[in-house]
This record gives sequence, C-alpha cells and structure tokens, in this order.
Amino acid sequence: MKPIVHCLLLILVTSWIPTGLAALPATDPQGQPLPSLAPMLERINPAVVNIATYSNLQYRYNPLLNDPFFRRFFNLPEQMQPGGPHKRQQSAGSGVIVDATAGVVMTNYHVIKGADEVHVSLVDGRQFKAQVLGHDAELDIAVLQIDAQNLTEVTLTDSGNLRVGDYVVAIGNPFGLGQTVTTGVVSALGRSGLGIEGFEDFIQTDASINPGNSGGALVNLRGELIGINTAIFAPSGGNIGIGFAIPINMAKASMEQILLHGEVKRGQVGITVQELNPELREALELKNGQQGVLITGVAPDSSAAKAGLKPGDVITHLNNKPVLNSAQLRSRVGTRAIGQTLQIRYLRQGRARDTRVTIEPYQTAAADQPLHPLLQGVELADDPEGGVRVVTLMQSSTAAYSGLRPGDLIVGANKRRTPNLSVLEQALEVERRTLLLQINRNGTLFYVVIR
Repeated sequence: MKPIVHCLLLILVTSWIPTGLAALPATDPQGQPLPSLAPMLERINPAVVNIATYSNLQYRYNPLLNDPFFRRFFNLPEQMQPGGPHKRQQSAGSGVIVDATAGVVMTNYHVIKGADEVHVSLVDGRQFKAQVLGHDAELDIAVLQIDAQNLTEVTLTDSGNLRVGDYVVAIGNPFGLGQTVTTGVVSALGRSGLGIEGFEDFIQTDASINPGNSGGALVNLRGELIGINTAIFAPSGGNIGIGFAIPINMAKASMEQILLHGEVKRGQVGITVQELNPELREALELKNGQQGVLITGVAPDSSAAKAGLKPGDVITHLNNKPVLNSAQLRSRVGTRAIGQTLQIRYLRQGRARDTRVTIEPYQTAAADQPLHPLLQGVELADDPEGGVRVVTLMQSSTAAYSGLRPGDLIVGANKRRTPNLSVLEQALEVERRTLLLQINRNGTLFYVVIR
C-alpha cells in the first residue's frame, strides 16, 4: 500500500533521537556514527505477529457432482462429504501484542472476519491457535487471545499528541512475505468521510502499507504504538503513498469494552448536527472560516438537553480538541463508553460556552426481535445525528441479499422520513410484503427494496 524508504529521514533524526531509543551503533569508513532504527525495532518487533485465518466454504449441491468423470476432470475428491464438497481458504494479516501476560492481541476485524480458525505466528517461529474475544465491526477492531509464555508487548501511547510531520514506522506482514518494516511521516490527522469504516478519524501516513499489513503496528520512533494499520487509498490498484491507521486511543477504547463486556456498547448524547458552510456562517453571524458543527435538533430529556444545548448552537471542541465535521464528532462520541462524560465547547450567539454531557445508551431494535419480518437478522439503533443506523446484520438475511450493509443510515421508509426507530416502526406497518428504504451510505443517498 505505500512505499517510502527515506534515507533523508535517517539523516534528519540523528540530532534528536533520544539516547537508548534509537542508538547509533554503526560507523562509516571515516568513523562517523550512522543513525539506525534497529535498536528500537529489535525491542518491539517480537510484539508484532502474523495472523493466518482459515475458513471452510461449502459448495452448493450440483447433480453433476455425482458423475465420476466430472469429479476427475475437475480434480474433486471421490468421496464427497455430506452437503457437497468443502474448500479450505487461507488469508493472512498482522496483529499486535498489547498484553504479554494475558496474551492479548489486537488486529483488524476484517482480518479475522468469517474465519473458522485463527492462528497467530511469532517472530521466533512459535505458532498458536487464537481465541477471538470480541470485535468492533464499525471501528474494524478485533481482540484475540493466545495461551503463550515469554511474549513481548508494545507500549500504547496517547495518539492525541500526534502532529503532522511526526516520523512513524509501520510493521506488518505484507503479501504474506513475513515481518516487514517501512518508514514515513504522519501526512494528516482526523481523516474521515472515506467510506472505509463506520467510525472514521484516521491517521494518514505515507509509510508503506500493503495487503497483509492490516492489523499491524504503526509506532513512533520511541517504539510506542500510535495506531493500527487498516487501509490504503489506491485508485490505480497499487500503493500511491496514502495509507490509513486507526488511532490507538480509539482502538484502545473498543478493546477495553471488549475485554470487559465481550462486545462494544455504543451510546449517544441526543443531538442531530450538520456541517457549516459559508451561507450558514453568514446567517449565524460567525466569523469567516469558523470550524465546527451546527446542532439542528436536541432530543427531549436527553443528556444534551439536560446540559443546556439547543438547536443553533455550534460545537467547536470536544474534550478540548477541535471538531471539524460531523463525521469526526460522531466518531469521537461513538467510541466512548456509555456513562463517560464529555466536555463540549460551543458557540451561542457568538459567545463561547462550556458544558458537559454524559454518553447514554441507544434505543435499539434487536436482530432477533425485528421491527418487520423482512428485517429479521438486522440490529438497528437510533443515530444521534438523526435516522436509524444499521448496527449489524446477518450476511444470510434477506436484507443483506437486498443490499443493506452494516453502518447504513436509514433516513426514510415507504416514502416517509424516519428520524428515529419509533417513526420507522410506524412507517414499516404500511406494507408487510415489500419495504422501500432510503439509505444514506457515507453521504450518498439511494434506495433499497427488500422483498
């Protein structure tokens, strides 16, 4: 996913790499010391693992499979298993040991999604079968556990302290080659609206991230974990130097909930928001270029209402960090645990104010108790920005076959706007055999028909 091997980087860091973190053990022919990341990497490389997943796929039954000639021609086994032949598939990715004592490994959910078996391989050659403790599909995080001794863990740091231009190192298993190290810089922070995950607040880097790097470590020059490598932007199908990592602060929040509850329980504060544009800034008498998001609605008796927030307020900061767009706000609220308190700074009639809100549980409709028979296997939840979010759905469900996806926002049903679950339930009562859903998927509106 992206190349960047900066010789220049090594020259630039010589004057400030802390002693003992990236020492200078080598010299040139003139006896001058040469910089190297080797000491740091030798310390943390054992904490980055290779992940192999295995899944059994069963072919659909075909009468031709009873023909011995057909089986020999296509090299199928003579003894067919009940239900048809099976195919064992293997895929590879990366992971990071974050707790050596408990054997806890963090990776991407898409690395282990659909796997029947997950195996973790260490740099010392040992291999272990892993247990999946839980996952967060919307953030693309999964937590594994292995029963092993003498493990090495990587230290987690505060990714909120990152700055554009900081040097970073990506470690992973690209293309199944084995552990590989690439270097680069933080190209941008707070990337969202990419349509990669449900919650997006990515670190962008030009350190090479390639297929198989997913779930691997993005570390700083001290060897501290700052992100989990996740995706690349590759319009031409190859690495063009734009890769994305989940900030470790977000990943850690999900991991803590998974370790505590076995799942991630998301909450809301009870507001709907929209982006600021030049016309809104002028109408609200805001300064030119004012950043933030505009509150368009506040749910009665919600945490936001109790905190005094009103429609027309402009949220500028969350926990003392700037809020640039609604996707960023949604990600930062959605990755906090229920019961946590957030500090909000907002503008009202041009004056800055501060308040605190508490994350409250979503109103949800469970997958096993659907609002409608055609939504069997779909878990829905009220979205704080308005609409009904598809939290999870079974891949074998009618809704999934019809094109519904996790993370989709249902904004209308049967020609009626659906700002929440209650209204959606009323709209669904109109028709029992066919559903017409209006979907917002990463900013694109379209319709899905479920029969």
